[in-house]
Amino acid sequence: MVRQRGSRAAGQNIGLGDKPGEKNSQERGREDPSRESPPRGRAAPLTRFIDLSHSIENGMTTYPGLPAPIICDYLSREASRARYAPGVEFQIGKIEMIANTGTYIDAPFHRYKDGLDLAQLPLESLADLDTAVVRSPVGANREMTRAMFEGVDLGGKAVLVQTGWDVHWRTEHYLSGHPFLTGDAAEYLVAEGAVLVGIDSLNIDDTSDLSRPVHSTMLAAGVPIVEHMCNLSRVPDRHFRFFAVPAKVTGFSSWPVRAFGYALPPNDRLRFSRRRSPLG
Repeated sequence: MVRQRGSRAAGQNIGLGDKPGEKNSQERGREDPSRESPPRGRAAPLTRFIDLSHSIENGMTTYPGLPAPIICDYLSREASRARYAPGVEFQIGKIEMIANTGTYIDAPFHRYKDGLDLAQLPLESLADLDTAVVRSPVGANREMTRAMFEGVDLGGKAVLVQTGWDVHWRTEHYLSGHPFLTGDAAEYLVAEGAVLVGIDSLNIDDTSDLSRPVHSTMLAAGVPIVEHMCNLSRVPDRHFRFFAVPAKVTGFSSWPVRAFGYALPPNDRLRFSRRRSPLG
């Protein structure tokens, strides 16, 4: 599915592509093109990227109570024509957005004033990471305890937690009653040497627990957190490399990422399996 890009006036607070009489982008829910399956009838390449992030759209809600992004033109194509030679035009976009929008990463500075901010995060902790996928069984409780991670090789890996909650993205249901990790699960992940933890849910913590034990434990240990992921059902259980790199913003604790990864071709699996943990 390809969405037509329309011109947008500054501050116009409607979803991209919304028209009078149609469902707005919040109601369209799961129509995020980043979550579509690949076209049928086409052979998949040996190395295939899998997009694990939601698209950011004008007016969308990521988290209840937080403002939606405003996406508009700073310089429209029409206005730019007066600045350039005939037939030449450009668009410069403008976005007013809080850091916690879409699929985003939390650095330790999110929880701790002396923690690393986005600009200080080493690339080795964000990119080309070996991956362990932990999948919540259908019908399981909201709480994901330590027991769900026991027996999984977690050391030196990005641990991606598939709950299936991403199917509710851009709906009211997504905003409450979400799955989450427990404090003992966070302690176990840190003790076992996980280097990043991601989840396809509203929050990695139970939002009714104001002590935020999972954020507190993992960010204290320097383990970044990626929330609001998607498409984890497409990630293989083994031989997958993960990337979640934010903009290098000094003094910021969170920022959207284009989370993605790729399955290793068979010939590369032995070579990567011999590599050391990215954090030594």
